[in-house]
Amino acid sequence: MKAISVIGAGTMGRGIAYTCAAHGFHVTVHDIEEKALKSCENYIEEQFQKAIEKGKISEFDAERAKNSIVYTTNIKQAAQSADLIIEAVLEIMDLKIRIFKELDQYTKPETILATNTSTMSPTEIAAQTNRPDKCIALHFFNPVPKMKLIEVICGLETSEETVEKCFAFGKAIGKECVKINEFPGFAVSRMNCLIGNEAMNMVMEGVGSVEDIDKAIKLGLNHPMGPLELADLVGLDTRLRNMEYLYQTLGEKYRPCPLLRKYVKAGWLGKKTGKGFYEYK
Repeated sequence: MKAISVIGAGTMGRGIAYTCAAHGFHVTVHDIEEKALKSCENYIEEQFQKAIEKGKISEFDAERAKNSIVYTTNIKQAAQSADLIIEAVLEIMDLKIRIFKELDQYTKPETILATNTSTMSPTEIAAQTNRPDKCIALHFFNPVPKMKLIEVICGLETSEETVEKCFAFGKAIGKECVKINEFPGFAVSRMNCLIGNEAMNMVMEGVGSVEDIDKAIKLGLNHPMGPLELADLVGLDTRLRNMEYLYQTLGEKYRPCPLLRKYVKAGWLGKKTGKGFYEYK
């Protein structure tokens, strides 16, 4: 496995692309918007510069890695030579299915198609292709370069060979993998959404301030980041989509907090818009 394509140049896609390139893979990044691709390229440039300054990579190796990355708005170009494709678009099932149908047409028969979904069914996505045995979910975590885990989620027909190749890929980019059988929300998102939603309810109920609730969870439960701070980082619109999906599939305890809905309606989406539960400069 040498050539990786990433579909979607947003927060997760660019992190995945940088991490793969930094570990010696040839990477193609696809997005429908040139602006998103340029932003991705700038992010990757910054990440390599920081890595050079910290002595994690030489200037020569960083330059070689950057030169191995291709940016394109042509999905066929992104797909045709890839050994593994990682889709990292919005958490909208219809969108993911449409992309997988396209990828299935353009890729080599042996190419593995992975979705970076944090909640949705790889079985449902895979069923729309002619290679369900080679479809899987690889759930990366934000920020991708720092977070060590990949959840490897098997669909109903995912082959053991596909799982093994994905574990090998994870190891090659310095990640630890866990195998999770498909169920809405998998392991991490199911728990994380529940904690974050309860923290939002506590803010709404006046139990404590945003800062104090986050501080209590960090110091009391030894979490590296508070649940509200994390929700801002993920994006409150993304968190709301995840909560709505879990509410539909797992029931009442995942009903999205009304305060989350209000913030999204107001355009307070977290760090990416400068305001969420916290304000950002």
